Amino acid sequence: MKEEIIQTALDQFLRQGIRKMTIRKMIASMGISTKTVYKYFHTKEDLLKACIALQYEKLFEKFSLTGNDSRSAVVKIFSILRDGIKTDFGVNHIFYYDLNYYYPQLQDEVLKKYARRYHNEFAALVKDGIQSGLIKNDIVPELVLETLTTMYASITRTQQYKKFKLQPFIIFKNTIEVYLRGICTSKGLKELDKNYITIAQ
Repeated sequence: MKEEIIQTALDQFLRQGIRKMTIRKMIASMGISTKTVYKYFHTKEDLLKACIALQYEKLFEKFSLTGNDSRSAVVKIFSILRDGIKTDFGVNHIFYYDLNYYYPQLQDEVLKKYARRYHNEFAALVKDGIQSGLIKNDIVPELVLETLTTMYASITRTQQYKKFKLQPFIIFKNTIEVYLRGICTSKGLKELDKNYITIAQ
């Protein structure tokens, strides 16, 4: 029952956003009482935390840096970051807006669970790019990750670029994409350009 409540609540959060959603609205389709929900979750925030954990588990599985993906390191890095922007500002934009602006601490708490694994995988991917001659050999992988994380957060979790009234992908193109191109070798740039139409969709 607990897993069913989490999945149902997540579906509702994704469709309706977080702030306006109540426990009563969430469970209306399940035919259970609020008492049943409170048996597993003391507050809406407790339930939301479980929902965020489930959502990020799915996302990290989808955007995994390992596996059978045979694309080059620079194409993978570009794709993962751009797909992240697509997820944050896509059909579930109300959910991510509410999450980023009203529940960032809760989100950070859940993300800590994945941070080490993601950090290690990403650093390995950057190192692979260096060894493959696609990324400049004088850059520091950990610093690249820190910079990309900061830039990504500035787009998705702050109002920093709101004054420009631009679409998220235009902001991405003028910030993260410029940075990624800056750490690439000429070989890496050719690799990005060769795959650009596919990865920028």
